[in-house]
Amino acid sequence: MRSIWKGAISFGLVTIPVKLYSATEQRDVSFHQVHREDGGRIRYKRVCTVDGEEVPYADIAKGFELPGGEMVILTDEDFADLPLSTSRRIDVLQFVEESEVDPIYFAKSYYLEPDAQGAKPYVLLRDALESSDQVAIVKVALRQRESLATLRVRGGVFVLETMLWPDEVREPDFPFLDEDIEVRKQELSMASSLIESMAGDFDPGEYKDAYREALQAVIDAKVEGREVTRPSEEAEEEPAADLLSALRASVEAAKKSRGGGGGGKAAASSSDKEAQKKPASRGRKTAAKSSGKKEPAKGRTRKSA
Repeated sequence: MRSIWKGAISFGLVTIPVKLYSATEQRDVSFHQVHREDGGRIRYKRVCTVDGEEVPYADIAKGFELPGGEMVILTDEDFADLPLSTSRRIDVLQFVEESEVDPIYFAKSYYLEPDAQGAKPYVLLRDALESSDQVAIVKVALRQRESLATLRVRGGVFVLETMLWPDEVREPDFPFLDEDIEVRKQELSMASSLIESMAGDFDPGEYKDAYREALQAVIDAKVEGREVTRPSEEAEEEPAADLLSALRASVEAAKKSRGGGGGGKAAASSSDKEAQKKPASRGRKTAAKSSGKKEPAKGRTRKSA
């Protein structure tokens, strides 16, 4: 890996020099736009819509369009006066429980490696943070943009997770949240049984990008001059008579796939009895709406910047 930034973690009076690396990479198959007839690359010219002339890169500025169509042109001097930190510091602002940070805020992940003589204070802060079961909330300026971020430990290394600002996260204001939707006790019980039957430990190595592999196979076949074969289409499943039947069938299929045999009916029967003891779940508004509080995030899911 090649470092893309050098700076320092600023923690109280302690400064820890670090190098920053991208922790993730996209593995998508990339394409160029080409002329279908001869494979020639398609090039684009920067042409002004006012005079129709091609504009050299040195004469291109940034413009902000107003609602009325007028354009505000910004120069390098305008950007130079903005309060963007150039100190190359990762400033620790506070420490919080990891569950308090909703994963929806995470944008991109970076690894931090100790630089120069920073190994000892790096390991000291790493061990202290890991034993606390907390994450650090930090502020950092990367690529001409200041971001909030979290600092956590993964595999003995600091991971810097840049975050979106609160006004960049949309509110899920959907009509169904205000509807009075009734869920039957049997349906809720069977859905819980399905979740239970499919529960397990997460191993990312068990999953693969089937689309990318199939696309690469098509490309390899064309390179070798072989005929491209299409994957056989899966047989369409018949729609279940109702939601409860679909859930029962799903539970049985999940048990069979895990080698549980044909215990689906017994599970369904016990689930129905269990459901009679549970109250029905009626239409809902989120807890956040009714109490004004947000539920803490239980885990972390990952996005990109």
